[in-house]
Amino acid sequence: MNQIHALLVTAPEQIRATYRILGGVKLVAAVSRSRPTPGHGPEQTLRGSLKRLAVRHQQHTSDIDGIDTRLGELAAQVNPALFQLPGVGPLVASQLLVACGDNPERLSSEQQFAALCGTAPIPASSGKHQRHRLSRGGDRTANSAIHRIVLVRMSAGDTRTVDYIARRTAVGKSEREIIRCLKRFVAREVFKIIEESAASE
Repeated sequence: MNQIHALLVTAPEQIRATYRILGGVKLVAAVSRSRPTPGHGPEQTLRGSLKRLAVRHQQHTSDIDGIDTRLGELAAQVNPALFQLPGVGPLVASQLLVACGDNPERLSSEQQFAALCGTAPIPASSGKHQRHRLSRGGDRTANSAIHRIVLVRMSAGDTRTVDYIARRTAVGKSEREIIRCLKRFVAREVFKIIEESAASE
């Protein structure tokens, strides 16, 4: 997509005008449907390059969609309950399951799982200010998955998340501190589901 935009920036005005109002998927679809005239001139070469990039983008997108679908099927076989959590999709569920490994029962406590995912609170108090900071340790992929869950819940207007943000903001907590707390809550939810699944096997 970036390569398509880069070519359009330097393209002649006639070509730019054709695609100016389009963006994202619509731009790729329009360029892939174009029919460049044969020839070796600058404009013909540019149009041909744009079409090849658009077709390649569509092929890669289709491959990624297929992989995501398969990941979702595999993750659902291992722990279907994870998908019931708001904000959890195939990629996030897969990342969390991989972080737990083949033996999730080895995680004996919620605190261990939080430390594994880098969501355990780290004291960062100074003087009269009592606070904690975001952990930079643990499995960064699992941490990213939990962070994504929080962001999805925030953007989707999840009721519990919105209410919690409002309460914490009212008492002067920063957005960074609120997100840290939300990530800890999500880790608690995820661990409970993984623990229940391991116990039922």
